[in-house]
Amino acid sequence: MQEYKAYLDENLDFEERAKDLVSRMTLEEKVFQTLYTAPAIERLGVKAYNWWNEALHGVARAGVATVFPQAIGLAATFDEDLLEEVADTISTEGRAKFNMQQKYNDTDIYKGLTFWSPNVNIFRDPRWGRGHETYGEDPYLSSRLGVRFVEGIQGHDKKYMKAAACAKHFAVHSGPEDLRHSFNAVVSKQDLYETYLPAFKACVQEAKVESVMGAYNRTNGEPCCGSKTLLKDILRGEWGFKGHVTSDCWAIKDFHDYHKVTSTPEESVTLAMNNGCDLNCGSMYGHLLYAVRDGLVEEKTLDQAVIRLVTTRMKLGLFDNPGKVSFHQIGYDQVDNKEHKELNLKASRKSIVLLKNENQLLPLDKSKLKTVGVIGPNANNRRALVGNYEGTASEYVTVLEGVKEYLGEDVRVYYSEGCHLFREKIQGLSAKNDRLAEARAVCDMSDVVIACFGLDPSLEGEEGDQGNEFASGDKKDLNLPGIQEDIIKELYNSGKPVILVLLSGSALSIP
Repeated sequence: MQEYKAYLDENLDFEERAKDLVSRMTLEEKVFQTLYTAPAIERLGVKAYNWWNEALHGVARAGVATVFPQAIGLAATFDEDLLEEVADTISTEGRAKFNMQQKYNDTDIYKGLTFWSPNVNIFRDPRWGRGHETYGEDPYLSSRLGVRFVEGIQGHDKKYMKAAACAKHFAVHSGPEDLRHSFNAVVSKQDLYETYLPAFKACVQEAKVESVMGAYNRTNGEPCCGSKTLLKDILRGEWGFKGHVTSDCWAIKDFHDYHKVTSTPEESVTLAMNNGCDLNCGSMYGHLLYAVRDGLVEEKTLDQAVIRLVTTRMKLGLFDNPGKVSFHQIGYDQVDNKEHKELNLKASRKSIVLLKNENQLLPLDKSKLKTVGVIGPNANNRRALVGNYEGTASEYVTVLEGVKEYLGEDVRVYYSEGCHLFREKIQGLSAKNDRLAEARAVCDMSDVVIACFGLDPSLEGEEGDQGNEFASGDKKDLNLPGIQEDIIKELYNSGKPVILVLLSGSALSIP
C-alpha cells in the first residue's frame, strides 16, 4: 500500500500540507530552501525554484513582454482600476511565460511566479535615483495604487494565486543610493506611521500581499532585514501578516560588512532568521546550518520560515495537478498580444502630464503644417522610454518615430540630436556644442519645434547605474544635465513655437 503523503492531498489547506512536507526534510534541505535559488529535493518531488523575479511595470528581465509605463508614470494616471488591469495583464504574461519555461525545464532567475513588485517606498527626496520605481511622494496615493497592483498580480481566484506580489522595501527606504548598505534612517514614530508605513499596511491588510521585502538600510538603528520592530512587532504583530518575508539581495551580508551590528555571518543570519526574515536573496543563509547546530537559531524557527515559503509555492499551484489549476493553462500566445498592446497604449496616454499649453498650441493640426523639427537627446532615445526593471518590448517607437508616423508623407520632419544627454559634445574630437548649428538650422526650417529633453535610466536609477556624476543612480540636483538647458534656450530664442517634451522619472527644474 502506498504511503499517504498529506502534502500531496489537494483537499487539505496549504499550510497543513506545507507543514507535512517540511517535517519530511532534513536540516540541510530546510536550510537550502531558504535561499532564493532553492534546489530540488528529488526524493520528495520538490522542484528547483528561483524566487527572484521582477514585474514592476511588466515581466522583467525574462525576454519579450508588454512593457508598460514605469511605475511613476502609472501613478500619474491616478487611475486605480487601470493599475489593477495593468497588473492583471502582467501576471497573465508572467504565467504564460512560466508555463512555457516549465515546458522546457527552464528554472533560471526571472523565470518564476514570485514577483518582487510593487515598490511602495515614498519618493520623499526628488533626487533619489529609484524614485521612478515608486508611485510618488504621497502615502495615500501609494497605498491605493499599491493595493490594486497587488490584487491584479495575485488575482481573485478562491483557491490559487495567479502570481505572488511583494511589497518592497520595508521600510523608510528612500535613498541615498550610494549609502544604502550602511545608512541609518532615523525617523520619528509619527513620520514612520504617517508617511512610510501606510502603503505597506494597506498592501498587507487590504490586498493580502503574499510577500514583503526588507530594505538594505537600518531604521532607527536596526537593519531592516533583521529588525524586531519592523518584522515582528509591526508587520506580524500589529498588522497580522501571514506571508513570507524576503531580504533584499545580499542585504544580510551588510549586517556585518557595513552596518557593523554583527561580527560574523552566523550572527547576521541569526539576527535575520530570529526576527522573521524567511528568505535570503543571497547566499548568507547557508550559514544557518551552523547557526542551528550551535543553538543560535532554534530548528522550529527555521521550520516556520520554510513552511511559509512552501505555503506560497502551494498557493501558486506548484504542487498540484496542472489540470486542476486554471492558471497552468494560460498559453504563450497571451504574451505581448494585441489586447495587451492596446492596454499599454491606453496606459501610456493617461500617464502623460500636460504642464502648460499656452496659446492652445496642442493638439497639433497636421493639415496646417508643412515642416516640423524634432530636436533633443531624447527624441530618438529608446532607453528614455523604458525606465528600469524592464522587459524586452517587441517594438520600440521613439518620439521621433512616432511623430513621423503621425505626420505621414505630407509633412517634412527635420531632426537634430541637439546635444548629448549629459556631456558637452557628441563627437569625441569636436568642440562643445557640436550640434548647435544643426539645431538652429532645424528651427529655421520648421513651422513648429518638438524639443525632447530630460533623463534616461543611465542618469537616474539603482546603485551601480552609470552616467551620472556619482555613479550611484541619484541626482545631485534637479537641473537638466549637461548643456541641455543651453540648447533649450537656443530653441526658444529661435522665435518658433516650441513644444517641450520631458522624458524623466523624477522632477526637473525647468528654465
